Amino acid sequence: MARLGRLAEGTPLAPELALAGSSWQLQAPIDLFSHWRGLGLATQAAHGRQLQLLEPLRPGQTRLRARLVEDGYPGWVELQALLGHAVACTPRRPRLLDASAISRAIPAVLAYAHQASLQPNHYLWGGSLGPDFDCSGLVQTAFAAAGIWIPRDAYQQERFCQPVAVAPGCYSLLRPGDLIFFGKPQRCTHVALYLGGGRYLHSSGRQHGRDGLGLDGLDPQLSDPVSVHYRQELRGAGRVVRCHDGTTLA
Repeated sequence: MARLGRLAEGTPLAPELALAGSSWQLQAPIDLFSHWRGLGLATQAAHGRQLQLLEPLRPGQTRLRARLVEDGYPGWVELQALLGHAVACTPRRPRLLDASAISRAIPAVLAYAHQASLQPNHYLWGGSLGPDFDCSGLVQTAFAAAGIWIPRDAYQQERFCQPVAVAPGCYSLLRPGDLIFFGKPQRCTHVALYLGGGRYLHSSGRQHGRDGLGLDGLDPQLSDPVSVHYRQELRGAGRVVRCHDGTTLA
């Protein structure tokens, strides 16, 4: 078997092997937290994803600082959640599709998002496994299901995309599969997946009139409270024309 320092590829994780710089492939889904303690969820990682440990386990802590390989996303993982559910691996870069291949894969992205919307669900901050998602978790997972890796958070996705002009009632340049960005002038805080005809699918919380996935629109004639709220916070739109290379994005 290939050697990873003193570790053979496929070696199950044990506490004494949880070394800074070591890489592991998940054999089960796990949660990544935003801090070394507390319940704040940062993101979730599916079976088969890879993570790299960034720091050793410190006295009094039960979580390890780590980053996911495919999108460079950092977080804290419970050591107990990894034991028996991770094996040593050599990190591999995500497959980098070109713009033409990404365009051909958009129907699969939309199909995944549609199926997700048919499942009973609630909005979950940090949710990216389903059926409960946050806004950017839904978008990232839908693209990943089609073999396209993009960044995790909405503001990162906005920076990553090729800009496309959009305004309330003016969306003729958009294509299905484009991303719609919302928030304040200072920062993007929400993202949706454009479906066509001025409609988009997104996961939004109860504070804006819904708790989970739903359809809303850019047409100013739509008077439902969710569409009205997000039209007021529309920042722009973007098109995915490249794949994330696994580097960490600020």
